[in-house]
Amino acid sequence: MTRSVVLVGFPQAQSLDLVGPSEVFSGAAELRPGAYTVELTAGVAGRLPLSSGLALHVERRLDQIDGKIDTLIVGGGGGVKAALADAKLLAAIAAAARRARRIASVCTGAFLLAEIGLLDGRRAVTHWSACARLAALHPRVHVEKDPIFIRDGKVWTSAGVTAGIDLALALVEDDHGREVALELARWLVVYLKRPGGQAQFSAPLEGQRVERAQLADAQAWAREHLDADLSVAALAGRAGMSPRNFARVFHREVGRSPARWVEALRLEAARLFIEGSERGLAEIAAACGFRSVETLHRRFKVTVGVTPGDYRRRFAPIHEREVA
Repeated sequence: MTRSVVLVGFPQAQSLDLVGPSEVFSGAAELRPGAYTVELTAGVAGRLPLSSGLALHVERRLDQIDGKIDTLIVGGGGGVKAALADAKLLAAIAAAARRARRIASVCTGAFLLAEIGLLDGRRAVTHWSACARLAALHPRVHVEKDPIFIRDGKVWTSAGVTAGIDLALALVEDDHGREVALELARWLVVYLKRPGGQAQFSAPLEGQRVERAQLADAQAWAREHLDADLSVAALAGRAGMSPRNFARVFHREVGRSPARWVEALRLEAARLFIEGSERGLAEIAAACGFRSVETLHRRFKVTVGVTPGDYRRRFAPIHEREVA
């Protein structure tokens, strides 16, 4: 059985959101002749300029594609804001989705699926930098920040950019089994299942500064004194507030408890030390306020998805990796 894969782009889409999945499915069709057909489409035919400066050619508009679609994949990228204002494109995506066995998005393509209601009541993910915005604009969507991809029923969503390759490999595995997907991953020189989640790549404290002066002062002090007592009582004392009131106001303004914010702060600092220094893990743990290397190891593994050692091997400067 040949499965039709339709990739939906738009002007200034991210090239890898479209080309990455295309390479996966076309590669699968080489390993299993006739397994897939792949077609790139958009709201208009002809030249499709992408955010990288490259351009692809679209033979048919999305609304010109008739019949059933096996897999509909919507890309994302810098042009998504304009795409969200394109009523004809949104209508074409909605119509195609009704004829598709399964629907997927890569990166901020999730915003297009959310706009037409396909993510209502479902778990979904997008690029780590856009998760908060997706959740704010579409409160009926259960946005998760860390997964590389999520399947909820017949709708799949993925994290940013290269995560579209992870998503496509998972779709191939769903169709043809692990051995085919593993063979394809080896050919593409990628993981079949990438270790860890988006937390490896995101900036988890971005946008969590507050406007209230007392809280801002406490946050600033915490950033400069990671190895100090950063309990609620200590931070509340810095802010001149009662611990109960501090915790309540902090959670309201930051969106997480002081304890969770402090842990994220310490983990982010530890990650930066691991990426950019040769310090040992014991020294990093002490500098960042973790009681022991074991505590750092455990919390890092839970939050980032890999151990500090694995993370260092992946993200150390190239010259350090070459020596290792």
